[in-house]
Amino acid sequence: MKVLVTGGAGFIGRWVVWQLIKNGHSVWVLDDLSNGRKENIEEFSKNEHFTFIKGDIKDRFLLDDIFLNQFDICFHLGASINVQDSINDPKETFYNDTVGTFNILEKCKEHHVKLVFMSTCMVYDCTSNELGIKENDLIKPASPYAGSKIAAENMVLSYYYTYKLPVVVVRPFNTYGPYQKTGGEGGVIAIFLKNKLEGKKLFIYGDGTQTRDFLYVEDCARFVVKAGYSDKVNGEIVNAGLGRDIAINGLAALIAKDESQIEHVKHIHPQSEIQKLLCNYDKAKQLLDWEPKVGLEEGIRRTEEWIKTTNLI
Repeated sequence: MKVLVTGGAGFIGRWVVWQLIKNGHSVWVLDDLSNGRKENIEEFSKNEHFTFIKGDIKDRFLLDDIFLNQFDICFHLGASINVQDSINDPKETFYNDTVGTFNILEKCKEHHVKLVFMSTCMVYDCTSNELGIKENDLIKPASPYAGSKIAAENMVLSYYYTYKLPVVVVRPFNTYGPYQKTGGEGGVIAIFLKNKLEGKKLFIYGDGTQTRDFLYVEDCARFVVKAGYSDKVNGEIVNAGLGRDIAINGLAALIAKDESQIEHVKHIHPQSEIQKLLCNYDKAKQLLDWEPKVGLEEGIRRTEEWIKTTNLI
């Protein structure tokens, strides 16, 4: 197939591209490199079935040209993803995540291209349900980032109902693994591991009792790609996670193995915190025959080994 991946030079995008190329498809990546990195996709650059285009999803004239390639599927991962940035500058997040998605939707409709929209578990309200969060559970726009993603989700699904455009909304839980940034924009596991390896303290925002469900990135990419291949999930919202949550205090202890290296600091955006995130991925298992293969401890080990051997930080 011919496939477009927006945000394909980003962390998850890179692994989606890797999975698609491994499956024998021709892949175009559109990325403005505001969050993604050219180094993430360097290994694909000599592949005759890979094309990189530096550009913005808000550039409608550029999209006009790109979609002349007549894609079979568009995996739309391009977005502003930082919660604090969305609080500081909600306009940029809205234009990237909602207006940018509208631009992609319009081109998919015009050219009859299936759209896989990457949303986030951050749209959910918290749950204390031990069975985990299901796709029809309550949502809560606790940050402009979550609000922009919810707005984009609704636009995506409206094109399914109005125009019969094949679309699917995917909501992966907290994804981590190789190629994730280890600085301020990175995920908590990558940041903790980097600090541990450099002999620095592991800083926890708030009291550390908030829990997260961590999904290894190769499992996430496999899920996203399967959603693109399957007609069973057209018009659906589908979760993916490990199905196990862990408090950030427990995560820090697991990584540091020395509690003197852990320090609690004032939360930078407590109003946007979700206290408990635990994924129920029954729907993905039923419709896509997908379930995670890499446990948390093994995923952390693989990620730590990658951080030790790379200059990408």
